This record gives sequence, C-alpha cells and structure tokens, in this order.
Amino acid sequence: MPTDTSAEISIFKRRESEARSYCRGFDTVFTHASGSELTDDKGRRYIDFLAGCSSLNYGHNDPDMKAALLDHISTDGLAHGLDFHTSAKADFLDAFDRHILRPRNMDHKVMFTGPTGANAVEAALKLARKVTGRSNVIAFTNGFHGVTLGALAATGNSYHRGGAGTPLNGVTRMPYDGYFPGGADTAEYLETMLNDRSSGIDAPAAILLETVQGEGGLNAARPEWVQRIAALAKEHGALLIIDDIQAGCGRTGGFFSFEDMGITPDIVTLAKSISGFGLPMALMLVRPAHDIFGPAEHNGTFRGNTHAFVTARVAIRKFWADGRFQ
Repeated sequence: MPTDTSAEISIFKRRESEARSYCRGFDTVFTHASGSELTDDKGRRYIDFLAGCSSLNYGHNDPDMKAALLDHISTDGLAHGLDFHTSAKADFLDAFDRHILRPRNMDHKVMFTGPTGANAVEAALKLARKVTGRSNVIAFTNGFHGVTLGALAATGNSYHRGGAGTPLNGVTRMPYDGYFPGGADTAEYLETMLNDRSSGIDAPAAILLETVQGEGGLNAARPEWVQRIAALAKEHGALLIIDDIQAGCGRTGGFFSFEDMGITPDIVTLAKSISGFGLPMALMLVRPAHDIFGPAEHNGTFRGNTHAFVTARVAIRKFWADGRFQ
C-alpha cells in the first residue's frame, strides 16, 4: 500500500538539515530504482537523468553487480578492510590494471583515498605540493573540485566558496578554454603570465583542471587547449592533475575523458561511478615517480571500500573487457 507521503516529507522538513538540496525542488518520496528508472511511493515512474550526479553511469541495481555483492555479503566477505590486502581489492586491482590501465599504456599507481571525490582532490593537491616543494596551484574559472577546504580553494563557485567561513588560499585562478568572449586564447594568456616574472604568479605545484566542467556549466575544453596546458605544466615543473570525477568512467565515451587527447596526466582523480553501483569509492592515480607519500601520510578510516571493490570489479569486466565501453 502507498505510504502517507505528506507525513514522510514532514519528517524530512522537521529533522533533515537545511543543507538539503535537490529534494527542495522535487519533494517526491522514491522507493525503488532499476536501470535508468526511479519509482515513487505512488507507483509513478521517472527517468533518472540526474543519475546521482554521474555516480550511476551504469544505472541503478545492475543485476550482475548486485549478485556479486550479495554473494560477497552472504559468504561473510570482509565488510571493512582499512588498507589490508584482501581478495576483493586484489580482484579489483587486477581488473583495473588489465582492462583500464594497460590498454591505455598508463603506468600509474593506484591510491585509495577517502570515499569522496573531494578527498581524492585533497590528496592530489597535497601530493603535488610535497613532490614539488611549492604551494601554489593553478585552477580555472567555473571549475568545481569539491567543498572541503583545499578542494574548495580550487573551486570557482562563489556560493560554495562563501560557505567556507575562512580565507581560501594557495590557488591562482586562470580563465578556462572559451571563457573570454571573442575566442581569446586563454592558454596563451596563461603562458604569458607564467613566463613573466613580474606577473605575480608564484611557480605552481600543479595545474588542476576538468577536461569537461560539470558543476561549472558543462564546458568542454578543446583537445589542443588541454595539450597546451599539459605542455605548460611540464615546462614549468608543475604536475598536471586531471579531475575526472564527473567526466570519467565512460561519461565522454572512453573510460577517461582525456584518453584521446594525447596527454598523460601526472595525477588523475576518480570517484562517483568508479564503484559501478553507487557505493562510495574514490581513488587517485599517480605516476610512479611522484608516488612519494609515506605510510598513512594521507589516510582515512574508509580508504578503500570493500563492497565497492566487488561491484567495481564487475563493472570493469562487464563493460570494459576490451578496454572500450561495451
């Protein structure tokens, strides 16, 4: 029988924080989901175009991922493993190595961060600063990298930045591709600023960008622009960090948004759909030469989600078995 929706919504309004967001404009109570469809408590069906803000690139409750997760739980597979060696982690790493990294000639090491994309960005910024001994990071207009303080400093949105309640430092903002009207070359602008010792820009530890900006308005950078930014990072001794948290995991066709652009990022951040099933999981890919964090120098209780390893392994084998989306 349908439940009393008005009573359910009342408890949300009475007890859920004012930070709630999407439900304010769509206060339906959802009860079930399958594939690309949601069902509410009145039996009405909706196409889920939001898809967990790109956390559900494979849809809700994929039957193969669900079966693997249920099997893992029913046979007392580890529920939580910190960063111990586990069979679930080994299976995931093997699938990721075999079907994602090796077909793209990527030698990156895999670091499991806290389960959010913002935490992966925090790890990337910390590592770039540790590798280079510099503190400044170049980020771009309309970029969105998370709302924890380090990631928020690199985020452009004034509303989110205003929630920090403290100065956000360590980032120099530059115009993204196509930011200026009339087609001004923003890569040339950045090059001029970096080459001018009187420009006021400190030598950067990293250049951080999304190849396709998500929260910032779905702005797609041209491959040639990304290539020039990558060349500038190398020329000036900065690490190139590609934030592929929203645009990765098949969102642009390839597994990575940049893989047909002829670049090799020093660091890549992934989260959202990496688990395949909507389970919290994030990771940072880093070139071996830069893999210099000491043991637990960036850690977290939930670094590496065992249940997410199970579903992520299925997603990769099912949809990326030959290195391309099936």
